[in-house]
Amino acid sequence: MAGVTVVKIKEDDDGIRLNRWFLREYPSLSLSHLQKLLRTKQIKVDGKRAETSTRLLKGQELRLPPLDEQKAQKKENFIKKDDALLIQNMVIYEDNDIIILNKPSGLAVQGGTNQSKHIDGLLDALKSDGQERPKLTHRIDKDTSGILVLGKNRKSTLALTEAFRTHKIKKTYLALCAGCAKSNEGQIKAPLEKIGEKMVVVEDGQKAVTNYRILDNIGQKFCLVEAEPLTGRTHQIRVHLAHIGLPIVGDTKYGRREDAKKANLSLKLHLHSYKIDLSDVLNKKTVVKAKIPDYFMADIKSLGFNFKEK
Repeated sequence: MAGVTVVKIKEDDDGIRLNRWFLREYPSLSLSHLQKLLRTKQIKVDGKRAETSTRLLKGQELRLPPLDEQKAQKKENFIKKDDALLIQNMVIYEDNDIIILNKPSGLAVQGGTNQSKHIDGLLDALKSDGQERPKLTHRIDKDTSGILVLGKNRKSTLALTEAFRTHKIKKTYLALCAGCAKSNEGQIKAPLEKIGEKMVVVEDGQKAVTNYRILDNIGQKFCLVEAEPLTGRTHQIRVHLAHIGLPIVGDTKYGRREDAKKANLSLKLHLHSYKIDLSDVLNKKTVVKAKIPDYFMADIKSLGFNFKEK
């Protein structure tokens, strides 16, 4: 048939749902239009009728009717040169499967209300020739800095996404906190629930567990904390440290703005995703550290902490 296009499914798309494939390849094609094309048998997989839920397999042939208009509208995001350099300069590790970024505080991972610039919108700037666009495998808060892992192919993306979802990846955070804990290390078990715009500790909330260790302290005024979340609740480390009397400096949602002001510290959130161990997921030793932000490091030094990046 004239105008018919035949696409062979690649290994990276093995197992993807047909509707998700179209959402990526033809983003301007509406779901209702797609369903009509399927219903009238204008789209077939290996010569057979398909549905939106059909899972595509490597090597299958997808037959498509003329979709020139929709194809023409499938354009890579236009990224300004400065923004492309911004995300390219965040890369601290890359191999055939993953890219690891050191995300700055204040930049959101995904779009939302009043979020015109975000990591997800800049990922085309990291795409290699002939390769798929890197994909997010997890999230960190907008105001938290540090490690963010991207998948470069379907296999690694699925493996990492599942590992993050099931909390099988060891992540270590560094936090500058106001106050000083009674114990130099411990485990915080405090269930969390979202009430309004905040996460709060409630007895019957979702399970949330965080290990912590005090690296150094300045009397009873400030301490430097290493935190390892064993679960992945929203704002978990921020809420848990505040719960034991150690609000993070710069945390206006769960802490006190005056803690930073009185000590002449930066008003930014002092929470940094510092280290990650992906060895078990990638089946090779992969431990990556992200450089601490300048404002964070300057405040560590100004307060007189005994801490050096290794």
